[in-house]
Amino acid sequence: MCGIIGYVGSQDVAPILIDGLKRLEYRGYDSAGIVIIDKEAQLFRAVGKVSNLEKRIGSHPLVGSLGMAHTRWATHGKPSEPNAHPHADCHGRLFIIHNGIIENFQTLKQDLLDEGHTFRSETDSEVIAHLIEKYYDGNLAEAVRRALARVDGTFGLAVIHKDHLDQAIVARRSSPLILGIGDGEHFFASDVAALVKHTKRVVYLDENEMAVLTPHHFTIGSLDKPDLVHSSSRTVHVDWDITAAEKQGYSHFMLKEIFEQPEAVRNAFRGRLLPAKGTAKLGGLDSVIDRLQAAHRIIIISCGTSYHAGLLGRYVLEELTDLSVEVDLASEFRYRKLNFRYGTVVLGISQSGETADTLAAVREAQTRGALALGLVNVVGSSIARETSAGVYNHAGPEISVASTKSFISQVTILTLISLMLGRLQKLSLRDGKAIITALEKLPSQIETILSNADEILRIAKKFADYKNFLYLGRKYSYPVALEGALKLKEISYLHAEGYAAGEMKHGPIALIDRQLPSICIVPRDSSYPKMVSNIQETKARDGRVIAIATQGDDKLRSILRVEDGTDEIFYIPETLEILSPILSVVPLQLLAYYVADLNGCDIDKPRNLAKSVTVE
Repeated sequence: MCGIIGYVGSQDVAPILIDGLKRLEYRGYDSAGIVIIDKEAQLFRAVGKVSNLEKRIGSHPLVGSLGMAHTRWATHGKPSEPNAHPHADCHGRLFIIHNGIIENFQTLKQDLLDEGHTFRSETDSEVIAHLIEKYYDGNLAEAVRRALARVDGTFGLAVIHKDHLDQAIVARRSSPLILGIGDGEHFFASDVAALVKHTKRVVYLDENEMAVLTPHHFTIGSLDKPDLVHSSSRTVHVDWDITAAEKQGYSHFMLKEIFEQPEAVRNAFRGRLLPAKGTAKLGGLDSVIDRLQAAHRIIIISCGTSYHAGLLGRYVLEELTDLSVEVDLASEFRYRKLNFRYGTVVLGISQSGETADTLAAVREAQTRGALALGLVNVVGSSIARETSAGVYNHAGPEISVASTKSFISQVTILTLISLMLGRLQKLSLRDGKAIITALEKLPSQIETILSNADEILRIAKKFADYKNFLYLGRKYSYPVALEGALKLKEISYLHAEGYAAGEMKHGPIALIDRQLPSICIVPRDSSYPKMVSNIQETKARDGRVIAIATQGDDKLRSILRVEDGTDEIFYIPETLEILSPILSVVPLQLLAYYVADLNGCDIDKPRNLAKSVTVE
């Protein structure tokens, strides 16, 4: 959600901060601000885009080598200039930027008001600035520690002070913060995307840690202890290329990432397939393979698009293994009575590895004795570090808020996990080899779909003015229907519902008319006859259909009114039933993209949404 970028060193800091803010725009935000300290503090804030902040700065010369900047996603207090970060203490000497929520801010604020502090915003975050001011006696790090000891809630926090021009303090609790390690300079950010232009050496702060950064040194320690130590051994190398986080000629990051999906699938299975043995090898799970073999139950927990990937994972795991599989929304997981018997595995799925609800659910599962695994894209993220084992996507940076390539990558890796566990149980060598053969064909099959993107654009132009859409699928195609509907509503702001087609007669069929297009995912699989019946029911009620079907399906074409332009059909290559979602979701992603583009929407940064939901 909110974004943090900061620097201490010898360079002119302003260009670094503005560039960093632009690279954090994809996270979602409603205001932005910057503070640079030299002889005086230079503070600018603006509602709206980073471009508005640049206009506010105008020709004002920003001078200094210590500074930080922030993009805010409103929680306490509406989007406004006073509520934008950075926030200052009473005397404008100390400045903070904060991601997270302070749960006891009202009590703290009243105490500070009683002591004579003056507040200028409606936010919970400003409380931290005044708390640090209260405890500051020349030792900034100690003042930060004492202030945070009184804070209930979550924070990714950065602090700078006019009396310490060579120092920045950062701290985290349940909100990510990353140190960027340079030569004679250090950076800090909430997201590695803001750092990779400047350094690929990073340190991920752990839970309840703080760090002190100077141009030539950094120290890290626990918020509960006064000792801070240098820890270069924690430095990791980020393998993202800066060009991977740029559009490279595409009109939007989302379109670029849709077209990167063949490579995302290749990266998901590269080096992990063992064709001769008909299985997969996932090195990240080697340390827990005995516990996985003994497991009888797996619970997949995730949110949003990752939840839909988890639903697909359930179907594949149940098909290929003897495991009992459940899928839970991470945001609801902790509110249930959790009965974990021996042999329970919990798998948390998150592109960022920082999704607050998923991380909290993973922690809860661990406290109750479950084996906690992670499936994440970001190396070094919280879920990756806090789980017992896991698998990386290796999909590269995903900048668009609407996930595309991470979804396909997650589904591919869930298939690899299912294949590996299935072969350890009863899945035959022959079936294992067949799955591998089909997996290896997927990248070229996705390329075939993408080569026909203009056909999806043509369909989008016909339906872009409609306000409501129904997505229907059965079995493996049901989660695809959910995901297709989510993509459309996320970026086009149109109403779309994904439904299990078998539920049509239980209510949704009442909605069918010529003004409600039905997008039907109908590959030739075990549920094909039932889906054809659903389509005929839709046609009998004068509904319009956009069908995603298997190449060569002439029967379906004879049912639909394609020739007169009433209905549409888009063909995908034939594959195994368990892999069909990896193909059928691609035209739905393109459809959502083109409809949103035709309607002039801000596709990469849709309103009210954030890429990584790091607060509950």
